[in-house]
Amino acid sequence: MTSQSATLARLSKLSRLISVDSPSPLLKHVPTTVALLLAIVISLASPSLGVSQPPAFVLCIAIGVASVALAVWFTHRGTDSRMVTIVPLAALLAIAFLRVGTGGTSSLFSALIILPVIWIASEEGRRWIFVAGLGTAVAVMMPFIVIGELPSEGPEWVRGFVSPLVFTAVAAIINEISRQNRVQLKSIRALAEDLESSLADSVGQATQLRRSADELQKANELTNSVLDAVTEQAIIGTDLTGTITVWNPGAASMLGRTAQEMIGHASILELHREDELENRSRELNYPPGATVLNPGFSALVESARLGVGEIRDWTYRRSDGSEFPVEVAVTPRVNSVGTTRGYIFVATDITQSVEVSRFKDEFIGLVSHELRTPLSSILGYLELMRDDSDSPLADEQKLYLGVAERNAQRLLGLVGDLLFTAQTSAGGFPLKVDDISPGDVISAAVDSARPIAETAGVHVEMEGLPSALMIRGDKSRLGQAIDNLVSNAIKFTPRGGSVCVGLAERDDDGRVEITVRDTGLGIPAAELDQLFTRFFRATTATANAVPGVGLGLVITKSIVQAHGGELDVSSVEGEGTVFTLRLPQDAARL
Repeated sequence: MTSQSATLARLSKLSRLISVDSPSPLLKHVPTTVALLLAIVISLASPSLGVSQPPAFVLCIAIGVASVALAVWFTHRGTDSRMVTIVPLAALLAIAFLRVGTGGTSSLFSALIILPVIWIASEEGRRWIFVAGLGTAVAVMMPFIVIGELPSEGPEWVRGFVSPLVFTAVAAIINEISRQNRVQLKSIRALAEDLESSLADSVGQATQLRRSADELQKANELTNSVLDAVTEQAIIGTDLTGTITVWNPGAASMLGRTAQEMIGHASILELHREDELENRSRELNYPPGATVLNPGFSALVESARLGVGEIRDWTYRRSDGSEFPVEVAVTPRVNSVGTTRGYIFVATDITQSVEVSRFKDEFIGLVSHELRTPLSSILGYLELMRDDSDSPLADEQKLYLGVAERNAQRLLGLVGDLLFTAQTSAGGFPLKVDDISPGDVISAAVDSARPIAETAGVHVEMEGLPSALMIRGDKSRLGQAIDNLVSNAIKFTPRGGSVCVGLAERDDDGRVEITVRDTGLGIPAAELDQLFTRFFRATTATANAVPGVGLGLVITKSIVQAHGGELDVSSVEGEGTVFTLRLPQDAARL
Protein backbone atom coordinates (compact mmCIF):
# COMPACT_ATOMS: atom_id res chain seq x y z
CA MET A 1 0.00 0.00 0.00
CA THR A 2 2.93 2.38 0.69
CA SER A 3 4.41 1.85 -2.79
CA GLN A 4 0.99 2.52 -4.35
CA SER A 5 0.68 5.79 -2.44
CA ALA A 6 4.19 6.85 -3.51
CA THR A 7 3.40 6.05 -7.15
CA LEU A 8 0.19 8.06 -6.89
CA ALA A 9 2.11 11.02 -5.48
CA ARG A 10 4.69 10.86 -8.31
CA LEU A 11 1.98 10.73 -10.94
CA SER A 12 0.21 13.67 -9.32
CA LYS A 13 3.43 15.69 -9.40
CA LEU A 14 4.04 14.75 -13.05
CA SER A 15 0.48 15.80 -13.91
CA ARG A 16 1.01 19.23 -12.32
CA LEU A 17 4.21 19.72 -14.25
CA ILE A 18 2.88 18.80 -17.66
CA SER A 19 -0.37 20.69 -17.14
CA VAL A 20 1.53 23.92 -18.03
CA ASP A 21 1.20 24.43 -21.79
CA SER A 22 4.49 26.43 -22.16
CA PRO A 23 7.38 27.82 -20.09
CA SER A 24 7.07 31.31 -18.62
CA PRO A 25 7.79 34.31 -20.93
CA LEU A 26 10.91 35.19 -18.92
CA LEU A 27 12.27 31.65 -19.25
CA LYS A 28 11.61 31.64 -22.99
CA HIS A 29 13.30 35.01 -23.33
CA VAL A 30 16.49 34.01 -21.50
CA PRO A 31 18.39 32.65 -24.60
CA THR A 32 17.68 35.80 -26.62
CA THR A 33 18.57 38.09 -23.69
CA VAL A 34 21.86 36.28 -23.03
CA ALA A 35 22.80 36.28 -26.72
CA LEU A 36 21.91 39.98 -27.11
CA LEU A 37 23.87 40.88 -23.96
CA LEU A 38 26.94 39.00 -25.20
CA ALA A 39 26.70 40.75 -28.56
CA ILE A 40 26.54 44.15 -26.86
CA VAL A 41 29.51 43.34 -24.60
CA ILE A 42 31.56 42.02 -27.56
CA SER A 43 30.74 45.10 -29.61
CA LEU A 44 31.84 47.44 -26.83
CA ALA A 45 34.97 45.44 -25.94
CA SER A 46 36.29 44.77 -29.46
CA PRO A 47 37.70 47.78 -31.41
CA SER A 48 37.68 45.78 -34.63
CA LEU A 49 33.97 45.19 -34.30
CA GLY A 50 33.32 48.67 -32.97
CA VAL A 51 30.01 50.44 -32.95
CA SER A 52 29.48 52.09 -36.32
CA GLN A 53 26.14 53.77 -35.53
CA PRO A 54 25.93 54.75 -31.84
CA PRO A 55 22.28 55.95 -31.95
CA ALA A 56 21.10 52.62 -33.38
CA PHE A 57 23.27 50.76 -30.88
CA VAL A 58 21.76 52.73 -27.98
CA LEU A 59 18.27 52.11 -29.38
CA CYS A 60 19.11 48.38 -29.52
CA ILE A 61 20.02 48.43 -25.83
CA ALA A 62 16.85 50.36 -24.91
CA ILE A 63 14.57 48.02 -26.85
CA GLY A 64 16.37 44.99 -25.40
CA VAL A 65 15.88 46.25 -21.86
CA ALA A 66 12.23 46.93 -22.65
CA SER A 67 11.77 43.39 -23.94
CA VAL A 68 13.21 41.97 -20.73
CA ALA A 69 10.92 44.20 -18.66
CA LEU A 70 7.91 43.00 -20.69
CA ALA A 71 8.95 39.38 -20.14
CA VAL A 72 9.19 39.96 -16.39
CA TRP A 73 5.79 41.72 -16.38
CA PHE A 74 4.02 38.98 -18.37
CA THR A 75 5.60 36.31 -16.16
CA HIS A 76 4.49 38.09 -13.02
CA ARG A 77 0.95 38.48 -14.35
CA GLY A 78 0.88 34.82 -15.26
CA THR A 79 -1.16 35.57 -18.38
CA ASP A 80 -1.25 33.26 -21.38
CA SER A 81 -2.54 36.00 -23.74
CA ARG A 82 -1.14 36.16 -27.27
CA MET A 83 0.03 39.70 -26.37
CA VAL A 84 3.07 38.03 -24.85
CA THR A 85 4.49 37.65 -28.39
CA ILE A 86 5.34 41.37 -28.11
CA VAL A 87 8.42 40.19 -26.21
CA PRO A 88 10.04 38.19 -29.09
CA LEU A 89 8.94 40.86 -31.61
CA ALA A 90 10.67 43.52 -29.47
CA ALA A 91 13.76 41.31 -29.26
CA LEU A 92 13.68 40.91 -33.03
CA LEU A 93 13.56 44.70 -33.39
CA ALA A 94 16.46 45.07 -30.91
CA ILE A 95 18.56 42.65 -33.01
CA ALA A 96 17.65 44.60 -36.14
CA PHE A 97 19.03 47.84 -34.58
CA LEU A 98 22.05 45.87 -33.31
CA ARG A 99 22.86 45.00 -36.93
CA VAL A 100 22.42 48.65 -37.90
CA GLY A 101 24.72 49.79 -35.07
CA THR A 102 27.43 47.17 -35.70
CA GLY A 103 28.07 47.32 -39.42
CA GLY A 104 24.66 47.15 -41.04
CA THR A 105 24.36 44.45 -43.66
CA SER A 106 27.88 43.24 -42.84
CA SER A 107 27.12 42.82 -39.09
CA LEU A 108 28.30 39.56 -37.58
CA PHE A 109 25.19 39.31 -35.35
CA SER A 110 22.57 38.54 -38.03
CA ALA A 111 22.37 34.93 -36.83
CA LEU A 112 20.75 36.10 -33.57
CA ILE A 113 17.53 36.60 -35.53
CA ILE A 114 16.84 32.87 -35.25
CA LEU A 115 16.26 33.06 -31.46
CA PRO A 116 13.11 35.24 -31.40
CA VAL A 117 11.95 33.54 -34.61
CA ILE A 118 11.93 30.20 -32.75
CA TRP A 119 9.75 31.68 -30.03
CA ILE A 120 7.31 33.29 -32.48
CA ALA A 121 7.09 30.19 -34.67
CA SER A 122 6.42 27.91 -31.68
CA GLU A 123 3.15 29.70 -30.88
CA GLU A 124 -0.06 27.84 -31.66
CA GLY A 125 -1.46 28.63 -35.12
CA ARG A 126 -0.12 28.78 -38.66
CA ARG A 127 -0.31 32.60 -38.77
CA TRP A 128 2.78 32.86 -36.62
CA ILE A 129 4.84 31.42 -39.49
CA PHE A 130 4.04 34.51 -41.53
CA VAL A 131 4.60 36.80 -38.54
CA ALA A 132 8.05 35.24 -38.08
CA GLY A 133 8.81 35.59 -41.81
CA LEU A 134 7.69 39.23 -41.88
CA GLY A 135 9.67 40.05 -38.72
CA THR A 136 12.76 38.40 -40.22
CA ALA A 137 12.40 40.44 -43.41
CA VAL A 138 12.15 43.65 -41.35
CA ALA A 139 15.22 42.74 -39.28
CA VAL A 140 17.26 41.87 -42.41
CA MET A 141 16.23 45.02 -44.28
CA MET A 142 16.47 47.38 -41.27
CA PRO A 143 19.87 48.88 -42.31
CA PHE A 144 18.35 49.99 -45.60
CA ILE A 145 15.18 51.18 -43.90
CA VAL A 146 17.17 53.37 -41.46
CA ILE A 147 19.27 55.08 -44.17
CA GLY A 148 16.30 55.30 -46.52
CA GLU A 149 18.03 53.65 -49.48
CA LEU A 150 17.49 50.50 -51.48
CA PRO A 151 20.17 47.84 -51.87
CA SER A 152 22.59 48.81 -54.62
CA GLU A 153 24.20 45.44 -55.19
CA GLY A 154 22.75 42.13 -56.33
CA PRO A 155 23.95 40.07 -53.35
CA GLU A 156 22.21 42.50 -51.04
CA TRP A 157 18.91 42.01 -52.90
CA VAL A 158 19.40 38.28 -52.81
CA ARG A 159 20.16 38.37 -49.09
CA GLY A 160 17.08 40.56 -48.50
CA PHE A 161 14.79 37.94 -50.09
CA VAL A 162 16.53 34.63 -49.44
CA SER A 163 17.20 35.14 -45.73
CA PRO A 164 13.53 35.82 -44.86
CA LEU A 165 12.47 32.82 -46.94
CA VAL A 166 14.94 30.56 -45.14
CA PHE A 167 13.82 31.84 -41.74
CA THR A 168 10.17 31.40 -42.80
CA ALA A 169 10.86 27.77 -43.75
CA VAL A 170 12.57 27.25 -40.41
CA ALA A 171 9.59 28.87 -38.69
CA ALA A 172 7.22 26.51 -40.52
CA ILE A 173 9.21 23.49 -39.37
CA ILE A 174 9.34 24.75 -35.80
CA ASN A 175 5.61 25.53 -35.85
CA GLU A 176 4.78 22.01 -37.01
CA ILE A 177 7.10 20.41 -34.44
CA SER A 178 5.53 22.56 -31.73
CA ARG A 179 2.04 21.56 -32.86
CA GLN A 180 2.93 17.88 -32.69
CA ASN A 181 4.54 18.38 -29.29
CA ARG A 182 1.37 20.06 -28.02
CA VAL A 183 -0.75 17.17 -29.28
CA GLN A 184 1.60 14.67 -27.62
CA LEU A 185 1.62 16.77 -24.47
CA LYS A 186 -2.17 16.75 -24.31
CA SER A 187 -2.23 12.99 -24.89
CA ILE A 188 0.38 12.42 -22.20
CA ARG A 189 -1.48 14.66 -19.80
CA ALA A 190 -4.79 12.88 -20.48
CA LEU A 191 -3.05 9.53 -20.05
CA ALA A 192 -1.45 10.69 -16.82
CA GLU A 193 -4.82 11.89 -15.53
CA ASP A 194 -6.41 8.57 -16.50
CA LEU A 195 -3.60 6.70 -14.80
CA GLU A 196 -3.94 8.86 -11.72
CA SER A 197 -7.70 8.32 -11.65
CA SER A 198 -7.29 4.57 -12.24
CA LEU A 199 -4.66 4.28 -9.56
CA ALA A 200 -6.82 6.28 -7.15
CA ASP A 201 -9.73 3.94 -7.91
CA SER A 202 -7.45 0.94 -7.44
CA VAL A 203 -6.23 2.28 -4.12
CA GLY A 204 -9.84 2.89 -3.07
CA GLN A 205 -10.88 -0.58 -4.15
CA ALA A 206 -7.88 -2.10 -2.43
CA THR A 207 -8.78 -0.24 0.74
CA GLN A 208 -12.40 -1.37 0.48
CA LEU A 209 -11.27 -4.92 -0.27
CA ARG A 210 -9.01 -4.92 2.75
CA ARG A 211 -11.84 -3.53 4.88
CA SER A 212 -14.22 -6.17 3.51
CA ALA A 213 -11.64 -8.87 4.12
CA ASP A 214 -11.23 -7.67 7.71
CA GLU A 215 -15.00 -7.65 8.21
CA LEU A 216 -15.29 -11.09 6.65
CA GLN A 217 -12.56 -12.42 8.89
CA LYS A 218 -14.30 -10.95 11.93
CA ALA A 219 -17.61 -12.45 10.80
CA ASN A 220 -15.96 -15.84 10.29
CA GLU A 221 -14.35 -15.63 13.71
CA LEU A 222 -17.72 -14.72 15.26
CA THR A 223 -19.47 -17.53 13.37
CA ASN A 224 -16.83 -20.05 14.43
CA SER A 225 -17.08 -18.83 18.02
CA VAL A 226 -20.86 -19.25 17.98
CA LEU A 227 -20.59 -22.70 16.40
CA ASP A 228 -17.97 -23.77 18.91
CA ALA A 229 -20.05 -22.41 21.80
CA VAL A 230 -23.09 -24.47 20.81
CA THR A 231 -22.51 -27.85 22.41
CA GLU A 232 -26.09 -29.03 23.04
CA GLN A 233 -27.12 -28.92 19.37
CA ALA A 234 -25.48 -30.42 16.32
CA ILE A 235 -25.00 -27.76 13.63
CA ILE A 236 -24.21 -29.39 10.30
CA GLY A 237 -23.73 -27.58 6.99
CA THR A 238 -23.80 -29.18 3.55
CA ASP A 239 -23.35 -28.18 -0.06
CA LEU A 240 -26.07 -28.64 -2.68
CA THR A 241 -25.34 -32.36 -2.99
CA GLY A 242 -25.39 -33.20 0.72
CA THR A 243 -21.62 -33.33 1.31
CA ILE A 244 -20.86 -32.05 4.82
CA THR A 245 -18.99 -28.71 4.96
CA VAL A 246 -19.67 -27.61 8.56
CA TRP A 247 -19.43 -29.78 11.68
CA ASN A 248 -19.53 -28.05 15.05
CA PRO A 249 -18.35 -29.49 18.41
CA GLY A 250 -21.97 -30.21 19.32
CA ALA A 251 -22.24 -32.53 16.30
CA ALA A 252 -18.97 -34.21 17.22
CA SER A 253 -20.18 -34.79 20.79
CA MET A 254 -23.66 -35.94 19.81
CA LEU A 255 -22.66 -38.27 16.97
CA GLY A 256 -19.19 -39.40 18.04
CA ARG A 257 -17.46 -38.29 14.83
CA THR A 258 -14.81 -35.59 14.43
CA ALA A 259 -14.89 -32.68 12.00
CA GLN A 260 -11.80 -34.07 10.23
CA GLU A 261 -13.69 -37.30 9.52
CA MET A 262 -16.84 -35.63 8.22
CA ILE A 263 -16.05 -32.32 6.48
CA GLY A 264 -15.57 -32.90 2.77
CA HIS A 265 -15.68 -36.71 3.15
CA ALA A 266 -19.12 -37.73 4.40
CA SER A 267 -22.72 -37.12 3.36
CA ILE A 268 -25.55 -36.02 5.65
CA LEU A 269 -27.44 -39.10 4.45
CA GLU A 270 -25.03 -41.33 6.41
CA LEU A 271 -26.65 -40.06 9.62
CA HIS A 272 -30.21 -41.04 8.61
CA ARG A 273 -32.25 -44.22 8.41
CA GLU A 274 -33.05 -45.24 4.85
CA ASP A 275 -36.68 -46.17 5.61
CA GLU A 276 -37.40 -42.70 7.05
CA LEU A 277 -35.96 -41.04 3.95
CA GLU A 278 -38.04 -43.28 1.69
CA ASN A 279 -41.22 -42.54 3.64
CA ARG A 280 -40.54 -38.81 3.44
CA SER A 281 -39.92 -39.08 -0.32
CA ARG A 282 -43.32 -40.71 -0.75
CA GLU A 283 -44.96 -37.94 1.26
CA LEU A 284 -43.52 -35.26 -1.06
CA ASN A 285 -45.62 -36.57 -3.98
CA TYR A 286 -43.36 -35.52 -6.83
CA PRO A 287 -45.26 -34.93 -10.11
CA PRO A 288 -45.54 -37.99 -12.37
CA GLY A 289 -42.51 -38.29 -14.62
CA ALA A 290 -40.39 -35.94 -12.50
CA THR A 291 -36.71 -36.87 -12.25
CA VAL A 292 -35.14 -36.49 -8.82
CA LEU A 293 -31.38 -36.90 -8.96
CA ASN A 294 -30.87 -37.33 -5.22
CA PRO A 295 -34.22 -38.37 -3.67
CA GLY A 296 -32.75 -39.02 -0.22
CA PHE A 297 -31.24 -35.56 0.10
CA SER A 298 -34.31 -33.97 -1.53
CA ALA A 299 -36.43 -35.58 1.20
CA LEU A 300 -34.39 -33.65 3.77
CA VAL A 301 -34.26 -30.21 2.10
CA GLU A 302 -37.27 -29.97 -0.24
CA SER A 303 -39.28 -27.69 2.06
CA ALA A 304 -36.26 -25.47 2.74
CA ARG A 305 -35.50 -25.34 -0.99
CA LEU A 306 -39.02 -24.06 -1.62
CA GLY A 307 -38.56 -21.37 1.05
CA VAL A 308 -40.71 -23.04 3.72
CA GLY A 309 -39.12 -23.47 7.13
CA GLU A 310 -39.38 -26.99 8.47
CA ILE A 311 -38.75 -28.63 11.82
CA ARG A 312 -39.10 -32.39 11.65
CA ASP A 313 -38.31 -35.40 13.79
CA TRP A 314 -35.74 -37.86 12.44
CA THR A 315 -33.61 -40.71 13.74
CA TYR A 316 -29.83 -40.15 13.72
CA ARG A 317 -27.21 -42.87 13.79
CA ARG A 318 -24.05 -42.54 15.91
CA SER A 319 -20.60 -43.80 14.91
CA ASP A 320 -21.14 -46.97 16.98
CA GLY A 321 -24.38 -47.74 15.13
CA SER A 322 -26.76 -46.77 17.95
CA GLU A 323 -29.77 -44.65 17.02
CA PHE A 324 -31.57 -41.84 18.80
CA PRO A 325 -34.39 -39.38 17.94
CA VAL A 326 -33.60 -35.80 16.96
CA GLU A 327 -35.55 -32.71 16.06
CA VAL A 328 -33.96 -31.12 12.97
CA ALA A 329 -34.49 -27.58 11.64
CA VAL A 330 -33.40 -27.11 8.02
CA THR A 331 -32.66 -23.73 6.44
CA PRO A 332 -30.98 -22.79 3.14
CA ARG A 333 -27.48 -21.27 3.21
CA VAL A 334 -27.37 -18.37 0.73
CA ASN A 335 -24.60 -16.08 -0.54
CA SER A 336 -24.60 -12.28 -0.77
CA VAL A 337 -26.80 -12.25 -3.89
CA GLY A 338 -29.38 -14.66 -2.47
CA THR A 339 -28.29 -17.80 -4.34
CA THR A 340 -28.58 -21.02 -2.34
CA ARG A 341 -25.13 -22.53 -1.79
CA GLY A 342 -26.10 -25.29 0.61
CA TYR A 343 -28.15 -26.06 3.71
CA ILE A 344 -27.81 -25.81 7.49
CA PHE A 345 -29.17 -28.57 9.74
CA VAL A 346 -29.63 -27.80 13.45
CA ALA A 347 -30.35 -31.04 15.32
CA THR A 348 -31.47 -31.37 18.94
CA ASP A 349 -31.40 -34.67 20.79
CA ILE A 350 -35.00 -35.30 21.95
CA THR A 351 -34.41 -38.70 23.54
CA GLN A 352 -35.48 -37.42 26.93
CA SER A 353 -38.50 -35.61 25.49
CA VAL A 354 -39.60 -38.74 23.65
CA GLU A 355 -39.29 -40.79 26.84
CA VAL A 356 -41.30 -38.24 28.80
CA SER A 357 -43.94 -38.20 26.07
CA ARG A 358 -44.07 -42.00 26.06
CA PHE A 359 -44.53 -42.12 29.82
CA LYS A 360 -47.22 -39.47 29.54
CA ASP A 361 -49.05 -41.42 26.85
CA GLU A 362 -48.81 -44.58 28.89
CA PHE A 363 -50.18 -42.74 31.91
CA ILE A 364 -53.02 -41.24 29.85
CA GLY A 365 -53.81 -44.64 28.38
CA LEU A 366 -53.76 -46.29 31.77
CA VAL A 367 -55.91 -43.63 33.41
CA SER A 368 -58.33 -43.56 30.47
CA HIS A 369 -58.66 -47.32 30.51
CA GLU A 370 -59.29 -47.32 34.22
CA LEU A 371 -61.88 -44.56 33.87
CA ARG A 372 -63.79 -46.24 31.06
CA THR A 373 -65.01 -49.16 33.25
CA PRO A 374 -66.52 -47.10 36.11
CA LEU A 375 -68.01 -44.63 33.62
CA SER A 376 -69.66 -47.44 31.71
CA SER A 377 -70.98 -48.76 35.03
CA ILE A 378 -72.30 -45.34 36.01
CA LEU A 379 -74.09 -44.94 32.68
CA GLY A 380 -75.56 -48.43 33.02
CA TYR A 381 -76.99 -47.73 36.47
CA LEU A 382 -78.29 -44.34 35.33
CA GLU A 383 -80.13 -46.08 32.52
CA LEU A 384 -81.56 -48.65 34.97
CA MET A 385 -82.78 -45.88 37.25
CA ARG A 386 -84.44 -44.06 34.37
CA ASP A 387 -86.20 -47.19 33.03
CA ASP A 388 -87.23 -48.67 36.42
CA SER A 389 -91.02 -49.07 36.13
CA ASP A 390 -91.38 -50.30 39.71
CA SER A 391 -90.04 -47.07 41.15
CA PRO A 392 -90.81 -44.34 38.60
CA LEU A 393 -88.89 -41.07 38.96
CA ALA A 394 -90.40 -37.67 39.38
CA ASP A 395 -89.95 -35.12 36.62
CA GLU A 396 -87.38 -33.18 38.61
CA GLN A 397 -85.45 -36.38 39.30
CA LYS A 398 -85.50 -37.24 35.58
CA LEU A 399 -84.11 -33.78 34.85
CA TYR A 400 -81.25 -34.28 37.28
CA LEU A 401 -80.67 -37.79 35.91
CA GLY A 402 -80.50 -36.44 32.33
CA VAL A 403 -77.84 -33.89 33.34
CA ALA A 404 -75.78 -36.61 35.02
CA GLU A 405 -76.14 -38.92 31.99
CA ARG A 406 -75.11 -36.22 29.51
CA ASN A 407 -72.02 -35.33 31.51
CA ALA A 408 -71.12 -39.00 31.92
CA GLN A 409 -71.46 -39.49 28.14
CA ARG A 410 -69.31 -36.44 27.57
CA LEU A 411 -66.71 -37.73 29.98
CA LEU A 412 -66.81 -41.13 28.27
CA GLY A 413 -66.24 -39.47 24.89
CA LEU A 414 -63.26 -37.58 26.32
CA VAL A 415 -61.85 -40.82 27.72
CA GLY A 416 -62.28 -42.40 24.27
CA ASP A 417 -60.39 -39.54 22.66
CA LEU A 418 -57.59 -39.84 25.21
CA LEU A 419 -57.33 -43.56 24.57
CA PHE A 420 -57.26 -42.97 20.81
CA THR A 421 -54.44 -40.41 21.04
CA ALA A 422 -52.51 -42.75 23.31
CA GLN A 423 -52.89 -45.49 20.70
CA THR A 424 -51.61 -43.27 17.90
CA SER A 425 -48.60 -42.22 19.96
CA ALA A 426 -47.86 -45.84 20.82
CA GLY A 427 -47.51 -46.77 17.17
CA GLY A 428 -50.91 -46.74 15.53
CA PHE A 429 -54.37 -48.20 15.77
CA PRO A 430 -56.23 -50.91 13.84
CA LEU A 431 -58.13 -50.07 10.65
CA LYS A 432 -60.95 -52.08 9.06
CA VAL A 433 -60.15 -51.42 5.43
CA ASP A 434 -62.84 -51.89 2.79
CA ASP A 435 -64.15 -50.29 -0.41
CA ILE A 436 -66.18 -47.28 0.71
CA SER A 437 -67.89 -44.32 -0.87
CA PRO A 438 -66.53 -41.01 0.51
CA GLY A 439 -69.74 -39.34 -0.63
CA ASP A 440 -71.79 -41.58 1.66
CA VAL A 441 -69.40 -40.89 4.57
CA ILE A 442 -69.77 -37.14 4.05
CA SER A 443 -73.57 -37.34 3.75
CA ALA A 444 -73.78 -39.29 6.98
CA ALA A 445 -71.57 -36.79 8.82
CA VAL A 446 -73.57 -33.82 7.53
CA ASP A 447 -76.90 -35.46 8.37
CA SER A 448 -75.68 -36.12 11.92
CA ALA A 449 -74.55 -32.49 12.31
CA ARG A 450 -77.69 -30.81 10.88
CA PRO A 451 -79.67 -30.71 14.16
CA ILE A 452 -76.77 -29.02 15.96
CA ALA A 453 -76.25 -26.66 13.00
CA GLU A 454 -79.95 -25.68 12.89
CA THR A 455 -79.91 -24.99 16.62
CA ALA A 456 -76.79 -22.79 16.17
CA GLY A 457 -78.29 -21.00 13.15
CA VAL A 458 -75.60 -22.24 10.76
CA HIS A 459 -76.41 -23.38 7.23
CA VAL A 460 -74.68 -26.64 6.19
CA GLU A 461 -74.48 -27.75 2.57
CA MET A 462 -72.67 -30.29 0.39
CA GLU A 463 -71.27 -29.96 -3.13
CA GLY A 464 -69.78 -32.34 -5.71
CA LEU A 465 -70.51 -35.76 -4.22
CA PRO A 466 -69.96 -38.23 -7.12
CA SER A 467 -71.70 -41.46 -6.13
CA ALA A 468 -69.41 -43.63 -8.31
CA LEU A 469 -66.22 -42.48 -6.56
CA MET A 470 -64.77 -45.22 -4.33
CA ILE A 471 -61.69 -45.43 -2.11
CA ARG A 472 -60.08 -47.95 0.22
CA GLY A 473 -60.39 -47.09 3.90
CA ASP A 474 -61.98 -47.54 7.28
CA LYS A 475 -65.50 -46.12 7.01
CA SER A 476 -65.92 -45.67 10.75
CA ARG A 477 -62.60 -43.87 11.28
CA LEU A 478 -63.00 -41.62 8.22
CA GLY A 479 -66.51 -40.81 9.40
CA GLN A 480 -65.05 -39.86 12.78
CA ALA A 481 -62.50 -37.57 11.08
CA ILE A 482 -65.12 -35.80 8.96
CA ASP A 483 -67.47 -35.56 11.96
CA ASN A 484 -64.72 -33.76 13.85
CA LEU A 485 -64.09 -31.27 11.02
CA VAL A 486 -67.79 -30.54 10.44
CA SER A 487 -68.60 -30.16 14.15
CA ASN A 488 -65.59 -27.88 14.59
CA ALA A 489 -66.70 -25.74 11.64
CA ILE A 490 -70.20 -25.38 13.12
CA LYS A 491 -68.85 -24.51 16.59
CA PHE A 492 -66.56 -21.80 15.19
CA THR A 493 -69.16 -20.24 12.85
CA PRO A 494 -71.43 -17.51 14.27
CA ARG A 495 -75.19 -17.57 13.72
CA GLY A 496 -76.06 -16.76 10.13
CA GLY A 497 -72.84 -18.26 8.76
CA SER A 498 -72.39 -21.31 6.57
CA VAL A 499 -70.41 -24.52 6.33
CA CYS A 500 -69.76 -26.26 3.01
CA VAL A 501 -68.38 -29.79 2.62
CA GLY A 502 -67.03 -30.65 -0.83
CA LEU A 503 -65.64 -33.74 -2.58
CA ALA A 504 -63.52 -33.87 -5.75
CA GLU A 505 -61.06 -36.11 -7.53
CA ARG A 506 -57.73 -34.46 -8.36
CA ASP A 507 -56.50 -34.77 -11.93
CA ASP A 508 -52.78 -34.49 -11.18
CA ASP A 509 -52.34 -37.48 -8.86
CA GLY A 510 -55.76 -39.14 -8.74
CA ARG A 511 -56.25 -38.43 -5.04
CA VAL A 512 -59.61 -37.75 -3.45
CA GLU A 513 -59.89 -34.27 -1.92
CA ILE A 514 -62.43 -33.48 0.79
CA THR A 515 -62.80 -29.84 1.88
CA VAL A 516 -64.64 -28.41 4.87
CA ARG A 517 -65.07 -24.64 4.45
CA ASP A 518 -66.67 -22.29 6.97
CA THR A 519 -67.29 -18.57 7.33
CA GLY A 520 -66.40 -18.55 11.00
CA LEU A 521 -63.98 -16.92 13.40
CA GLY A 522 -60.80 -18.06 11.64
CA ILE A 523 -57.48 -18.89 13.22
CA PRO A 524 -54.55 -16.46 13.76
CA ALA A 525 -51.74 -17.13 11.25
CA ALA A 526 -49.18 -17.43 14.06
CA GLU A 527 -51.14 -20.34 15.60
CA LEU A 528 -51.63 -22.50 12.50
CA ASP A 529 -48.41 -24.48 13.15
CA GLN A 530 -49.67 -25.49 16.61
CA LEU A 531 -53.16 -26.43 15.53
CA PHE A 532 -52.48 -30.20 15.47
CA THR A 533 -50.81 -30.27 18.89
CA ARG A 534 -52.62 -32.14 21.64
CA PHE A 535 -54.67 -29.95 24.01
CA PHE A 536 -53.88 -26.82 22.00
CA ARG A 537 -56.74 -24.38 21.56
CA ALA A 538 -56.64 -21.28 19.38
CA THR A 539 -57.07 -17.88 21.00
CA THR A 540 -60.24 -17.36 18.94
CA ALA A 541 -61.70 -20.47 20.62
CA THR A 542 -60.84 -19.42 24.17
CA ALA A 543 -61.86 -15.79 23.60
CA ASN A 544 -65.30 -16.83 22.33
CA ALA A 545 -65.75 -19.64 24.90
CA VAL A 546 -66.06 -22.34 22.25
CA PRO A 547 -66.19 -25.71 24.06
CA GLY A 548 -63.51 -28.36 23.47
CA VAL A 549 -60.32 -29.84 24.87
CA GLY A 550 -58.01 -29.67 21.83
CA LEU A 551 -57.98 -33.33 20.78
CA GLY A 552 -60.35 -33.42 17.78
CA LEU A 553 -57.88 -32.16 15.17
CA VAL A 554 -55.10 -34.37 16.55
CA ILE A 555 -57.34 -37.43 16.16
CA THR A 556 -58.47 -36.32 12.68
CA LYS A 557 -54.91 -35.89 11.45
CA SER A 558 -53.89 -39.27 12.86
CA ILE A 559 -56.77 -40.96 11.02
CA VAL A 560 -55.90 -39.20 7.75
CA GLN A 561 -52.21 -40.10 8.03
CA ALA A 562 -53.10 -43.70 8.85
CA HIS A 563 -54.90 -43.79 5.49
CA GLY A 564 -51.80 -42.47 3.72
CA GLY A 565 -53.31 -39.01 3.29
CA GLU A 566 -52.63 -35.39 4.21
CA LEU A 567 -54.54 -32.78 6.17
CA ASP A 568 -53.90 -29.09 5.40
CA VAL A 569 -55.46 -25.94 6.78
CA SER A 570 -55.69 -22.35 5.58
CA SER A 571 -57.42 -19.60 7.49
CA VAL A 572 -57.97 -15.86 7.64
CA GLU A 573 -58.89 -14.52 11.06
CA GLY A 574 -62.39 -13.09 11.01
CA GLU A 575 -63.22 -14.56 7.57
CA GLY A 576 -63.18 -18.34 7.95
CA THR A 577 -61.17 -21.55 7.70
CA VAL A 578 -60.69 -24.29 5.10
CA PHE A 579 -59.55 -27.82 6.02
CA THR A 580 -58.42 -29.94 3.08
CA LEU A 581 -58.24 -33.71 3.46
CA ARG A 582 -56.45 -35.63 0.67
CA LEU A 583 -56.69 -39.44 0.46
CA PRO A 584 -55.30 -42.00 -1.98
CA GLN A 585 -57.84 -44.21 -3.74
CA ASP A 586 -55.87 -47.44 -3.73
CA ALA A 587 -55.08 -48.64 -0.19
CA ALA A 588 -54.66 -47.40 3.34
CA ARG A 589 -51.56 -47.88 5.45
CA LEU A 590 -52.28 -50.32 8.26
